[in-house]
Amino acid sequence: MYQVLLVDDEPLVRNVLRTLSDWKAKGFEICGEAGSGRTALELIGQTSPDIAIIDVNMPEMNGVELNRAIRERFPAVRTIMLSSYDDYDYVRDCLQNGAVDYLLKHRLDEAALTNVLNKAAAELSRKDPTEKAEEPNANSGETNADAVREAIVRAVKGSGGGAGDELEAEAARSGLYPGAVRYAAAALQITPFLLLTESYSDVQTSRLMRQVVELAQQTIGEIRERTAAYVENGRLAVVFASGERSEHAVAAEAERWMSKLRHALELLLNLKSVYAVGHVCGSLSQLAASYASAERSLDAAHAGPEASRGRPAAGTERAPEPGPRVSLKIEEQKQLLLHLEMLDEEGAKRLIGSVFGSIRHLPIHSQAAQTIVSELLHTGVKALGKWVPAPSLEEAIAELPPRGELGRIGGMAELEAWLQRYYSVLLKQLKRRRTAGPHSRHVSQAIAFVLENYTGSVTLELTAAAIGLNPSYLSRIFKEETRTTFSEYVNKVRIEAGRKLLESGEYSVKQISNLVGFATYNYFFKVFKEGTGMTPNEYASSLGRGAGAG
Repeated sequence: MYQVLLVDDEPLVRNVLRTLSDWKAKGFEICGEAGSGRTALELIGQTSPDIAIIDVNMPEMNGVELNRAIRERFPAVRTIMLSSYDDYDYVRDCLQNGAVDYLLKHRLDEAALTNVLNKAAAELSRKDPTEKAEEPNANSGETNADAVREAIVRAVKGSGGGAGDELEAEAARSGLYPGAVRYAAAALQITPFLLLTESYSDVQTSRLMRQVVELAQQTIGEIRERTAAYVENGRLAVVFASGERSEHAVAAEAERWMSKLRHALELLLNLKSVYAVGHVCGSLSQLAASYASAERSLDAAHAGPEASRGRPAAGTERAPEPGPRVSLKIEEQKQLLLHLEMLDEEGAKRLIGSVFGSIRHLPIHSQAAQTIVSELLHTGVKALGKWVPAPSLEEAIAELPPRGELGRIGGMAELEAWLQRYYSVLLKQLKRRRTAGPHSRHVSQAIAFVLENYTGSVTLELTAAAIGLNPSYLSRIFKEETRTTFSEYVNKVRIEAGRKLLESGEYSVKQISNLVGFATYNYFFKVFKEGTGMTPNEYASSLGRGAGAG
């Protein structure tokens, strides 16, 4: 009968563990309970348990510190960690320091508890845990995880004609896949990896993928039977080996493990992923072909809904490009900057929808899709940098939706919605900073209303009603603070917007007069000349281009 100590500062959790299973029927017995790390160390000295189940997050001495102390003072005791959603970094430290496995508090059930207890019991019966493990060597039959993973990556990437044979040799040397007669490779992709890690250093990216591989291996089990290896750009290869001769059974088992892995990545590391399992083969030398089929299935299965129809969704401005897109067009970038300069949220929204209309048929993890979205993000930051002083730019960027949210995005529709929200927040910032100044609250509100609505009908009466003031009172304080009348200020905003549209070279003078809110073309002509000293056509000519009236 194995003796088990329960360690958690929450009595409710200890009660759940105590009543979750018929402990004695399964060969285990609870020998004590502790509500803190220090009490646990005292009880271990008194009761000599075989196994301790430890909560990671406890006050004073947390589970990480307790696990290390147990390893130093009571190396015969096997430890199992109790983990919450955001505790995985701590759990990983414990696993590296001898813990057998972990249990998720919110998914505690009898099967999970029994499984991890049996795993600890197997370790206790297999060897004396007080003995130091010998370093693996080429002839010991022990698994050199790094060498195995490197051989798998070379094999699945087809690096050299003998990569498959090399993997078979490494498997024999390390005692991998005993009794296996069937193999399959799966490809798993973190989405959208490139966008998520764009601002990471190489060290941060490497750390993230080490976490992913470690969690993957812990999820799928013993490395000698199933192996996870990092390939590149957020993609993992997972090798399955089976003594089962039925290809259908092998494929079904691989699907089951990959589904479990995808769930674990989302639950513990907050990362969305997609996967596909390749065809079953008869030897490790054929693994590259199995992995290649998995990659093809992955990319085809997770392309956007427009892939099969070859046309954009309804409501977009232009059709997809005839050839593959790999980046944002210069014209699109200029147009987006213009929309931001004019605080035109609807225009920015339409342009983003148009861009996605040409890429939503791509898988979210494709390099082209992520490159284009990256360029859209950089364009937004560029616009923000024009209005925010350099010392405050980092703080302003921090107010935008964080890049970390991208790890939870699993499809192009979600990515487009996130980007639209990003630009909505960005434009609110730009409007706030454009209206900032030595004005009273009411005048600032009036200026903000003008900036948001100048392309349509903006009158003193409408503005006063929108901010809850008497029109005469607003007119008086507006002139006092801005040194200009309300209508003069509106015309100034419209002429500035018209000037920028002329500079873009994208529109005729008549189009611009409508776009910036003038009722008639002649009035725009008159006001523009009064404000700039030139007619719109003369201004366009001064830029080195003409501007048609039509």
